[in-house]
Amino acid sequence: MDENQRPHNRAFLADCERIHREWHERAKAGDTNGLLALYADDAVLETPLVQAIFDGRPSGTLRGHREIRPFFVEGARRRPNDFVRWHRSGRWLTDGERLLVWEYPRAAPDGDQVDLVEVMEIADGRIQYHRVYWGWFGTALLTRSAVDKARKAA
Repeated sequence: MDENQRPHNRAFLADCERIHREWHERAKAGDTNGLLALYADDAVLETPLVQAIFDGRPSGTLRGHREIRPFFVEGARRRPNDFVRWHRSGRWLTDGERLLVWEYPRAAPDGDQVDLVEVMEIADGRIQYHRVYWGWFGTALLTRSAVDKARKAA
């Protein structure tokens, strides 16, 4: 590693460690304002849960605090959920330049949970772009919920 890159790299890694810890704590606590503080004002959040929460929304993408805030508020309101257990290993991955990645695995000590991979692009100490990828267990729950909504509407 070039000697000139070390301070930047150390600062980036410290940002990753902080965001990894604080995002989990704030999401678990339903702290919408705390979560939003981790995101750039013009951040983008992509997750299939957007369409599950906001019926009729044509995409799973939210842009900026104005769109992301209601998603976090509604997500916190809908918990507790039997399959959101917040189990993770505490380990995270990075490319050392812009990406922060971690997993909430399906197999948790107290049973299956929604399985997610969080992928975040970090710059200037804040989340710029956040993509959430769902595993087979969580996807099946989303599908089942959509089918139940459709049956009730019919």
